[in-house]
Formats: sequence, structure tokens, C-alpha cells
Amino acid sequence: MTALTLTNVKKAYGTVEVLHGIDLVIEQGEFIVFVGPSGCGKSTLLRMIAGLDSITSGTLEIGGEVVNDVPPAERGIAMVFQSYALYPHMTVYENMAFGMRIARLPKQEINRRVREAANILQLTDYLDRLPKALSGGQRQRVAIGRAICRDPKVFLFDEPLSNLDAALRVATRVEIAKLAESMPETTMIYVTHDQVEAMTLADRIVVLSKGYIEQVGSPLDLYKNPHNIFVAKFIGSPSMNILPAEAEATGDQTTVKIAGGRSVTMPIATPASAKGAKCQFGVRPEDLRLATSGAGLIEGQVSVVEALGEVTLIHIEGLQSEEPIVAKIPGIHPFKPGETVRLDATPEDLHLFDESGISYRA
Repeated sequence: MTALTLTNVKKAYGTVEVLHGIDLVIEQGEFIVFVGPSGCGKSTLLRMIAGLDSITSGTLEIGGEVVNDVPPAERGIAMVFQSYALYPHMTVYENMAFGMRIARLPKQEINRRVREAANILQLTDYLDRLPKALSGGQRQRVAIGRAICRDPKVFLFDEPLSNLDAALRVATRVEIAKLAESMPETTMIYVTHDQVEAMTLADRIVVLSKGYIEQVGSPLDLYKNPHNIFVAKFIGSPSMNILPAEAEATGDQTTVKIAGGRSVTMPIATPASAKGAKCQFGVRPEDLRLATSGAGLIEGQVSVVEALGEVTLIHIEGLQSEEPIVAKIPGIHPFKPGETVRLDATPEDLHLFDESGISYRA
């Protein structure tokens, strides 16, 4: 069953269009994550689904019903905000019960829902406390619990972890993952700029840029098969290395001459017209390894070494790329700035994009 459908949805503020014809189908029970750089339109899109921002044109359907003009309170949606939005003078119990009291639900039903949500989120021992007596992670769980109590068709999360420190983000992210597993029929739409949250929580990720959808797919699909350079560089940390190159098609394979490196044959079919054509070569930092013999795929001088314990990030200059090449090598490696390093990679792990940035695998 389809939970939510957006058809050619646009948003404009005066003459400035910020969303340009969004088409997206979200199935019941899916966990969908919107990601993209600041200003790409992900929070605007979420607010339009919630009914907090109007839709300029196009249609939004929830459960098969067009809801463009339906008030937010009648859409069957619950939203968790970045700022918690708790009433400071109310206890945890009262905060979670408030919306149901406004809706005039029976006291027994309110109590049942609050205690069920508190049990799911491990808040039972805190129901009598005020928000000021809670940690940031606990406050965010109260905000999530308040949403659960409404028994919504769709959950909306607007960067709910951005106000938490690193340790609390990890703990609360795990709680949200457990919540999703415990509510398999409930659809969840989550906005974040943190790709770790996106990769670990999502069934599918929607990558947005400048008001357009760049790609929709599972986390591993976006990681392994990005449709363009924008997605390739946005998904993954550190981001994918990109180098100018020339391609020559040979049947189901392509020989690529990398600027500042050597030629490599990749198992990627390219058009015959691509012979000698300018293209862009991509390799992820974690797919690079130290060359054991020969010149290697890439050779350059070390500029910066970041020893992280389990891995070493090596920044390499001397190649014809706009930014230093980064290699993510397992273990500790005592390289020094100025040293020459040779790197290799498996051809199946390499990526090739045309001059405009579109993947030849797309």
C-alpha cells in the first residue's frame, strides 16, 4: 500500500522557485531519508508534507487522498522537530499526553498510549520529571514519544539529532532505528545533513540538490552506483576522488587514461563516440590501497597524514585534480609530508563519468 505520493510538486516564494517538480512514491512502512546540502529544499519538502508550508503546484496524496488543502492536524502526521518543542512547565507525562487531551481522548486511552510509548523509549522512570531535569537525548525521546502517542500514519523527523553531542547522536540514532523496527507499518520520513544517519537508518535515500531529486535508492545502491558526480561525492566520507581522464571504448570494457596517472581497463561499456573523449574518473578513498609493485594506478606526494588509529587518511598532491586525492588505508602508516606514495585499486571498484558528470553505469 502506498503511504505517500508526490506528483510534480513545486514550491515558489514569489518568483523564486525552490522545488522544481518533485515526483516521489513512498510505500507504507518505509523509512525514507532526505539528504542534501544546505538550501537544497529538503526541510521545505518535509514542511510541505506536514502542511506547515503550502504547495505552489502539484499534488500530495497520503493514503490515496489528495491533502494539498487539508489542515496539518487532519493529515494523520506527527512531526519531531530539531528543537524538541517541549512545554517547560509540564512533566514528561503531560507533554506526551497534551495533544491527546486537546483531541479529547478518554483518560484511560491517553494513559495507555503514554505508558506504551514511554516503555518503547525507556522513559517510564522519567514521566514525573520536568524537561529541565532531562538530558538532551532524553528530551528528544520525549518529543518522539509525544509523536508516537498520536498513532500517526506518517512520522516526520526534521534533523532531530543535530542539537546533540556526538555520543548522544549515536545513542539516539540507535533508539530511532529500534523504534522503526517496532512499528513496521508506520512510514517515517527523516531529514538530515548527516550521511551516517542516512546510511544507517534509511530503507531508501532521496538525494536533493538545488530543488531537484538527483537520485533515489537504497544506501548501498547510492554508494556503489551513484548516477552522477554530485551523488558520488555527497555519499561517502571522505568523498569520492575525482580526476580528469580520457576514455576509449573496447566492447564491454573501457580503457581510461587518468590525468597524472596511468591507463586502466575498466569493466564499463561506454559509447563508441566516447573514444578519446574527455571524461572524469572516480575512486573512493577506501578502495585505494598501497601499490605492492610497479608504478600503481596513482602516484603523488603526501601533503597531510591523519592517523585515526584504525585507519590512516593520506592526502596526496601532484595530480591534476581540483582537490588533493585522499586514500583511506587500514592501520597505522608513518608517512611524512613530501614522501612519494603509489596507490592501486581493483578495476571493479572504479567509477567513470562523462564530461557533464553523468555516470556511464547509470
